Amino acid sequence: MKLISGNSNLPLAADIAKYLDDGLTNATIKRFADMEIFVEIHENMRGKDVFVIQSTGFPANDNIMELLVVMDALKRSSAKRITAVIPYFGYARQDRKPAPRTPISAKLVANIITAAGADRILSLDMHAAQIQGFFDIPVDNLYAAPVFSRDIEEHFEKGNVVVISPDVGGVVRARALANRIHASLAIVDKRRERAGVSEVMNIIGDVEGKDCIIVDDIVDSAGTLCNAAEALMKEGAKSVSAYITHGVLSGKALERIANSALKELVITDSIQPTDAVKAVKNIRILSIAPLMAEAVKRIAEETSVSSLFD
Repeated sequence: MKLISGNSNLPLAADIAKYLDDGLTNATIKRFADMEIFVEIHENMRGKDVFVIQSTGFPANDNIMELLVVMDALKRSSAKRITAVIPYFGYARQDRKPAPRTPISAKLVANIITAAGADRILSLDMHAAQIQGFFDIPVDNLYAAPVFSRDIEEHFEKGNVVVISPDVGGVVRARALANRIHASLAIVDKRRERAGVSEVMNIIGDVEGKDCIIVDDIVDSAGTLCNAAEALMKEGAKSVSAYITHGVLSGKALERIANSALKELVITDSIQPTDAVKAVKNIRILSIAPLMAEAVKRIAEETSVSSLFD
């Protein structure tokens, strides 16, 4: 087994390698003056089972291209199998045609990654489950729920927690976490006026006097999240926290979160957190390296990955 990392999230890749008691493959991944990507692998890859660790967050296009070039180098180096380990799968929100004459970019990216030489995909909390079907190769979609549930049990009073879905589409994810921690479920009913802007209408479920935990896969501009937190507090919630897998946190997200009703936002390091993110007092980061590393180990050993979530 060989591990190789792109430049999108080197700390996470190093943590995964450390968990596996292995080192990252010695490789040069750099830019020419015109920003073309150049890759040179300095170790023998012939016949190896290789895992390429690369999130595809900002800058998404650069990180995707870097992943493709690394995989092409591996394919031409006669690697036996190439697994693309993509903790955050960019373009995942473009998984359908929302209007005429629009692309399904998630499918396009899936095709490109497969064409570049990936034999298998390992990802975390893909935005939509059907994206697994966009690939014609095996896909293991991990869930952050076990990591979140352990942390919630350590930080919250048992029996006083309500898991909140921020919209109707997230009910399945929220219910799965609620079942894990034996908590009740509530839903935020919102009306989105236009892309990136949402208005919270009402809360479905009893939240009065409860510690509310909003669960979602992505926090981007944080507008919906902060509106939901404010609405929950108005409904008499004791506190509002959020557990969200991928901290995209674009635009004025950090300012909104710092000034919001959120007691705490907990994200994973699927996207490398910037210094600005680390500086926000009510943001805490959980490592998903042990989860990703265990999945990598099981894939290499050809054992069950799904049993991680039993």
